[in-house]
Amino acid sequence: MSLAVTLSRAQEGVAAPQVMVEVHLSGGLPGTNIVGLPEAAVREARDRVRVAIQNTAFEYPNRRVTVNLAPAELPKDGGRFDLAIALGILAAGNQVPRERLDNCEFLGELALSGALRGVSGVLPALMRARARGRKVVVPRANAAEAALISDADVRVADSLAEVCGWLRGTQDLPTPAAAPANDEVAGDGPDLRDVRGQRHARRALEIAAAGGHHLLLVGPPGTGKTMLAERLPGILPPLSESEALETCAVLSVSGQPVEAGRWRRRPFRSPHHTASAVALVGGGSHPRPGEISLAHHGVLFLDELPEFTRHVLDVLREPLESGSIVISRAARQSTFPAQFQLVAAMNPCPCGYAGDPRERCRCTPDQVQRYRGRVSGPLLDRIDLCVDVPRQPLSELGATRGEHDEDSATVRARVLAARHHAMQRAGRSNAEISTRELERDCALGPTERTWFEAALERLGLSARAYHRTLRVARTIADLDGGAASLARVHLAEALQYRRF
Repeated sequence: MSLAVTLSRAQEGVAAPQVMVEVHLSGGLPGTNIVGLPEAAVREARDRVRVAIQNTAFEYPNRRVTVNLAPAELPKDGGRFDLAIALGILAAGNQVPRERLDNCEFLGELALSGALRGVSGVLPALMRARARGRKVVVPRANAAEAALISDADVRVADSLAEVCGWLRGTQDLPTPAAAPANDEVAGDGPDLRDVRGQRHARRALEIAAAGGHHLLLVGPPGTGKTMLAERLPGILPPLSESEALETCAVLSVSGQPVEAGRWRRRPFRSPHHTASAVALVGGGSHPRPGEISLAHHGVLFLDELPEFTRHVLDVLREPLESGSIVISRAARQSTFPAQFQLVAAMNPCPCGYAGDPRERCRCTPDQVQRYRGRVSGPLLDRIDLCVDVPRQPLSELGATRGEHDEDSATVRARVLAARHHAMQRAGRSNAEISTRELERDCALGPTERTWFEAALERLGLSARAYHRTLRVARTIADLDGGAASLARVHLAEALQYRRF
């Protein structure tokens, strides 16, 4: 029989659909034809594979070779199918045993010498193959990613010759070295002990970390807004293994390296304000993840928020609610995860000194209004906490660390305790709980409800702001020892963070 089948996986967002590589050898004029919606890089595989097979001391069939990549309606791109195609051709020509291909998947691009080159999107493919209970052979260049999945049956190889030797039973392929099991998440990152003063802003940062809430820092230049934002990942809970793998999967499909010693750390992304909408949310003819997906399960920091164009900021509104982004193109549609925590910073006016006791503001009221109007109301409505970061007295900056200048480890312990209350109650952070869970977990007494509704009416807050304020109050209560019901003090503190 001149038919052989090998298995590989395509790349479609962070999904990795299975591709069946069917190879048939027939009579007729010698030639190779690849069908099944291949794009340019896949069509060119016929030349790479032919020369690689010849340079590996195997015989390329002097027959008509038809390669079908199924399912036919799924677009295939990149060099990830080279190894599977080469092995299918060799198996169809009885140069390697067909039965050894069963229950195995193959990923890798072939060099003309027969060497294997790394490909992107290996981690999602390994996660899918593990769920199906299959072995996977990947290039050694992808061994670091492959090592992150401890219970997957993965083999690494340097060349087509090594893979063929393994299939023939003449040699073994090594497994990747295990990734570090205990990664210190907060060890060498920026520490809150470096921030002097700013008690109100530090409190808001702690609440944001405990509940997973979005945060906006407003203050003059040089008051420590960026410094505070950079220290948020150090007080967040560590990533679980499944969350870390989801985060690394986004890096994998974007072609960025995964650092073995830092893979359990929450990402911190800080794009420049000149970034386009595509850079922020992802896109392209072959959709790739943007900054919001690269910040999945981490922090997206937007410094100088009003300097971003309004169109770019408004594309954040849907991902902030849904936790994902769907990118549609004429030929394909890709979904990327985008469950990030937004931290933004801005000046109070164009010159930056409105309300500053030491510097005189030179902006007119119209200039201030236009500056703040660059950030739309619907986007501000999705930000749970807004806090002033005023200029600190010089005496406080030079003073020794006080009792309120706690380090990240101390604050993180309180954050972990508050998150534990939320996980026991709802199984997720307070920022993610549904409206029904909110009614169950944020019950108000008659007196508190009357006072809270009157306060909302005076402030003119929306229905979304009503629910978001309750979520913040729930987080404050969790930091206060996990109180079962919300007191007026919790509601009052939550309301003071609704500036807009």
